[in-house]
Amino acid sequence: MKNIYSMLLLGGLLLTSCNDYLNVSPKTQIELETFFEDEEGFKDALTGVYVQMKEETVYGGRLTQTTIEHLVSSWDAASLSAEGRLGYFDYKNEQVATMLDEIFLKQYAMIASVNAMLGQIDSRKNVFKTAGLYELVKGEALALRAYLHFDLMRLFGPAPHNPAEGSQLAYVTKFTTMLHEKMSYEQCKSLLISDIDEAATLLGRVDPIQELSIEDMRLGTAPVKDSYFAHRYLRMNYYAAKGLKARIHLWYGDKEKAYIAAKEVLESKNKDGSVKFKLGVAADFAKENFTLVGEHLFGLYDHDLEKRYDANYASLVLKKEEEWNKLKEVLYGNTGKDIRETSLWQNVVLADGKKGNIIKKYSAKPNSQTSGGRDYKQIPMIRISELYLIAAEAAPFGEGLEYFASFRKARNLDLSAPINPEALDVEIVKEYRKEFYAEGQTFYTYKRKNVQRSSFLFLPATATINYVLPLPKIETIN
Repeated sequence: MKNIYSMLLLGGLLLTSCNDYLNVSPKTQIELETFFEDEEGFKDALTGVYVQMKEETVYGGRLTQTTIEHLVSSWDAASLSAEGRLGYFDYKNEQVATMLDEIFLKQYAMIASVNAMLGQIDSRKNVFKTAGLYELVKGEALALRAYLHFDLMRLFGPAPHNPAEGSQLAYVTKFTTMLHEKMSYEQCKSLLISDIDEAATLLGRVDPIQELSIEDMRLGTAPVKDSYFAHRYLRMNYYAAKGLKARIHLWYGDKEKAYIAAKEVLESKNKDGSVKFKLGVAADFAKENFTLVGEHLFGLYDHDLEKRYDANYASLVLKKEEEWNKLKEVLYGNTGKDIRETSLWQNVVLADGKKGNIIKKYSAKPNSQTSGGRDYKQIPMIRISELYLIAAEAAPFGEGLEYFASFRKARNLDLSAPINPEALDVEIVKEYRKEFYAEGQTFYTYKRKNVQRSSFLFLPATATINYVLPLPKIETIN
């Protein structure tokens, strides 16, 4: 069976970092060694992966705001359009298949970039002159490899309730044109945890985010020995690795392990004893901090977020319902006090009469108006609010209720305490779809919990839920 990862390498879809490009050729090894002849090469290579992640085909759009959100009908779409067909789980539609194929290809291309780096880093450890940089770069790379593979598995792999049904994927750990064996559901888990554990060990030794506050890093007042150690909340840092570990364990049903990983992040403190990651509150929205950047364990800084917002939201390309009263009732229960309900949406009417509700999550100010730490152009990848919901679900029932109550309080809601774990579970699902609207997490939550029609918000009347996405055709050619 052909392997898409190998084909990507043969096609030259390789390491992209700044203005340097590597091509597969008989001289590839020499080119790699030249590129990684000093620590700047490794730093540029890792930065290049983050740049790739912001592209529209992956986390700059399809895996956060567009394609994956259309899978749960978060946005209005014409029924015969590609976006509309996504809402019907019509994976055979040619345009839908193309969208999904491009996600698949790009994820593995980024994994190739990470592996090109990891394949060189140990043998060239001597090029690192800055103390701790080797551990930081290798730890981030390993954590990114797990992050990218996990999203591939969550999207294209089996659903947890039936791991025998669905595609197996390759978990690629080497930069090579050799074919890579497809891994079973459990084998993927083992490799994911192996990568994330090694990453956490390395990062735990050197990552300054353990000592510095998010606010100091955002304001640039944190003392660092090298610029690469600054702005750690925009990278796969130590706490992001732990957050990802909690996410992975919850997916696989290992609740106790998920809770342990989540709890470490939730209880993390700054030097002065203050909480490191604070849940956002109404005051944050009042500052137009709609992505709640203080919650980000890991976020992608997007210089073009203002342009993306204008193109996708202000123009009503991504909208939900024409009337606000209908949406707030269905999504929020018309509480009148939930800060997401009262502050996160806007009803827009265009000059041509088109109207609808748009989410302000990604609205961004021009650079001239972002001084004093008011630059919120971040795409959230892991937020502390998710760790509260993971703890609420994974902890013993009584402790879980406490985490859930803390989360609800930050959103200006009372607890209305569920009487048993099953009732709490229903409420947690509701919070996932409210909290992570336009972040790509709702589909994964539905798939993980095998949510049925009665609990699936916005499902088209004639749609048949299908959480098992097919692999690209090129992957199934013998």
